[in-house]
Amino acid sequence: MELAKITARGQTTIPKSIREAANLHAGDVIAFEIEGNHLVVHKVTPGRDDYLQGLSEVLSEWASPEDEEAWRDL
Repeated sequence: MELAKITARGQTTIPKSIREAANLHAGDVIAFEIEGNHLVVHKVTPGRDDYLQGLSEVLSEWASPEDEEAWRDL
């Protein structure tokens, strides 16, 4: 089990060991679902959904070098 905090802005960092195990990389899109009292996160396969494809382009606004530096130690 890995733990991560949620910031006041609702952001969090997926721990490195989890990213590696799930084969998640910068630019990947993930989807969130609630199943009962569990939060489920899924990696989204590119090209399967036009809405999610467009969304991934918008999410790049948080991918600046400044953002990476600010969140590196979380």
